[in-house]
Amino acid sequence: MVQRVVSTTALCVHRYRDGLGTHEREWIGGHMASTRNAESSRETQGRRAKPLCSTSPRPKPQLASVVASDPRRAAAILGGRTKWVNKTVLHYCFFRGSSHFSVPDVQAEAIRKALAVWKAVGIGLDFKEVTQLSEAEVRIGYSTADGSSASAVGRDVLNIPLTEPTTVYGWDLTTPYGRGTALHELGHVIGMEHEHQNPFAGIKWHEEAVYQSLGSPPNNWPRETTFHNILEKLDPQQVQGSGWDPDSIMEYEFEPGLIDEPERYDADGLVPPGTLSQSDKVWAVKWYPGSTTEPKLLEAFKTVAFDLNAGEQIDLVVKPTQSRRYNVATKGASDTLLTLFEEINGEARYLAADDDSGVDRNASITYKLFKDRTYLVRLRLYYPGQTGTTAVTLT
Repeated sequence: MVQRVVSTTALCVHRYRDGLGTHEREWIGGHMASTRNAESSRETQGRRAKPLCSTSPRPKPQLASVVASDPRRAAAILGGRTKWVNKTVLHYCFFRGSSHFSVPDVQAEAIRKALAVWKAVGIGLDFKEVTQLSEAEVRIGYSTADGSSASAVGRDVLNIPLTEPTTVYGWDLTTPYGRGTALHELGHVIGMEHEHQNPFAGIKWHEEAVYQSLGSPPNNWPRETTFHNILEKLDPQQVQGSGWDPDSIMEYEFEPGLIDEPERYDADGLVPPGTLSQSDKVWAVKWYPGSTTEPKLLEAFKTVAFDLNAGEQIDLVVKPTQSRRYNVATKGASDTLLTLFEEINGEARYLAADDDSGVDRNASITYKLFKDRTYLVRLRLYYPGQTGTTAVTLT
């Protein structure tokens, strides 16, 4: 498994149907972006209204007052908390057999193609299919009976119980709409949020029209759900960049008459293309660059110091000369995510991690390392602190 670092989580209600009726499951520990059945629709001003994602309110992380009083530090921590360390191998597994979430072969192949599209952007993340759910960070389900497509966001997938899907699809992924859905949910997996709640979008809504539309089929939302999912903006500190991308794969379709400004969307509605936009690709490569330098050697009783910007990463290699318990730790006032991997058959396998963001201590991992094996230390910087220098020691 990769880094099991518990970040602040969200509560989501996942509705599903079986032979006993309609049920709701609360998922605590991951942000579940839930989309209702894509096949249901209604006609609105000549445009088929689409079902939209429904998430429960996401509690804002409670940062210490000294952190919250520094907008740049708070934004760096909130913006990076769901992101993976670069070069992580995300193992994914499909539910199979008699499971309620069993994925048909044709749908599994559509998801593999969507993963290939993301990888072709040139990101440093890798995706590897495994056959055991217990070995997968990303557990993918499929159920047209449930009619929901959903995914936890980034490292929040690590908080989902191993017996449940972290990502689930509820309709055919071989159609143009379905292919966009496959890409969208995988965008959540790598840490992307929805675009329509971007505080920098400049969107003004016809609010009562929004409440009426979303309160009708196919969504049937109460007013509080519509507010939390459509009208309420994300905290600016949660959003990277200062622009809105209406063509993003993370944007949703809105029929005419819901958006007041920008005016063009009032008359025409908002219809994203359902493919990766240029901004999507830039975002992905920024967080997960494909070309990186070779890791530096970290030797026992020596310190490696470096200067990084917020969101950047340093990779170090450890080759123990004796088998014993070692401690790898950071020094300085920076906020970091520190991870330890072992190289096994050419693949980095997760061992341990520590996240010191927003607290008055340094990240530290103590672990038994063995002679003649190779280990990797990967450090993702949230915020560099006043000096801008971070150091890593091995003792």
